[in-house]
Amino acid sequence: MQREIEIQLLGGFAITVDGRVHDTLLTKSRRGVSLMTYLILQRGKAVAIQRLARELWGSRRSDNPENALKTLISRLRSLLNAMADGLGSAIQSEQGAYRWKNLPGVKVDVLEFIELAEELKQDVPEAVRWEKSRRALALYQGDLFQNGDMVNGSMQASWLHKSYLETVYAYVKMLKERDEYNEIARVCDMALKQDELDEFLHIERMRAMVGLNRADEARQEYRLVSPLSRELLDAEPSETLRESYEQLADASAELQFNLDAISNELMERDSQRSGPFFCDYSAFREIYNIQYRNLERLGSTMFLGVIMVAGQGRELSDIARESAMAGIQEILRRNLRKGDIVTRFSPVIYAMLLPTVDYGTGGMVMERIEHLFYQEYPGGSVTIQHRISPLGGRPAGNFKQIS
Repeated sequence: MQREIEIQLLGGFAITVDGRVHDTLLTKSRRGVSLMTYLILQRGKAVAIQRLARELWGSRRSDNPENALKTLISRLRSLLNAMADGLGSAIQSEQGAYRWKNLPGVKVDVLEFIELAEELKQDVPEAVRWEKSRRALALYQGDLFQNGDMVNGSMQASWLHKSYLETVYAYVKMLKERDEYNEIARVCDMALKQDELDEFLHIERMRAMVGLNRADEARQEYRLVSPLSRELLDAEPSETLRESYEQLADASAELQFNLDAISNELMERDSQRSGPFFCDYSAFREIYNIQYRNLERLGSTMFLGVIMVAGQGRELSDIARESAMAGIQEILRRNLRKGDIVTRFSPVIYAMLLPTVDYGTGGMVMERIEHLFYQEYPGGSVTIQHRISPLGGRPAGNFKQIS
C-alpha cells in the first residue's frame, strides 16, 4: 500500500507519514534540512555540487565540497528512509549534481503553493479561481522555515511571502465584488499575522468592519495600525490610510455624546478577559508614572516587582533565555490578577505593578511564581531571582529601561 507522506516547509518543518508527525530530522541534521529545502525549491531541477556548496557553506566552504555533500546526503537519505522506506530516493544524484524528485504519494506544501500561485496568475474560470485561492491561502501557514544554514534562505522566503500577499490581495478583491465582508475580515486577520504592517490589509479590514455595521471596530483598526507605524517604521500613517479612515468615519454613525456611549467606546471589548495586563515598556512607564502621582495624592499603596533570569555560573544562550522568559510569561498569565500590569523590562527581566498589596502579600506572590517556575522547569540551567518594593521608594524619573 502506498504511504501518504506530507512535508511541511511553510510556517515550520515536519514530515508526516500516514498521520504520524516526524520532526526529529531538524535536531539530527540541521544542514540536511536546509539541503532538502533548497533542492525542493528548485522544483526538479538538478543543482551543481559547487552551487550547493556555496548555498550551504558560503565562505566556510569545505576544501572538498563533493565529499562533504556525499556524506551529508548519505546521512539525510538514511534519516528519510527511517521515516518511510524509500523516501531517501527522492534525493537523486546526477553527474556533478543533485536534485529532488517528488515521489508518488509525497505532498510538499511549498510546491503545491507555488503551483497554485502560478496558476492563479493565468486566465482560469471563476469557480476554479475561487477554489485554488482558498487552497493556496490554507497552505500558507507561515513564512518559509529557515534554520540559518541556507545562505540565500531569506531571499527564497521573501519571494514566497510576496507571492502569498499577491494571492491574498486578488482573493480579497474577488470577495469585495460579492460583498462578503465576514470572509474579507477573516482573510485579512489571517494575513495580518504574517505581515502586521501591510496597509492594504488594514484598509480592507476597516472597510469590511463598516460593511458589517461594526464602525467602532473600524476605528479600533486605525488606532491599532497608527502606533505600529510610528513604533516599527518610525513614520506617521500614510496619507492613503488616513484618507480611508476619514471616509469610513464619515460613512459610519457617530457616537452619541452621552456618558453611556463614551463608556462603551472606552470599555475593553473582551469582558471575559482574566489575568494580568501585558503591555510594552513605553505603556508600562506611562502607567507607572500615573500611578506614582495618584499614590502621592491618594495615599494608597502599590508595589513594583521584578523577576530576572540568569544562568547557573555561565551566560545563558539565546534559546535558553527565550525559553525561560516564555515560561515565566505563561506562569504570570495564569497566576497574577486582572488588575496587575506586566512588561518585559529587558531581555532577562519582567517588571510588574501589583496594586493593593503589602510586603507580605507581594512577597508571597513573587515566591509562588518562583516556586512554580522551578516546579514546571526542573533541573534546568536557568535560575530566577525576584525583588519587590513599594512605589515611591525612588523618584519616578529614575525608572529607566535596562538595555
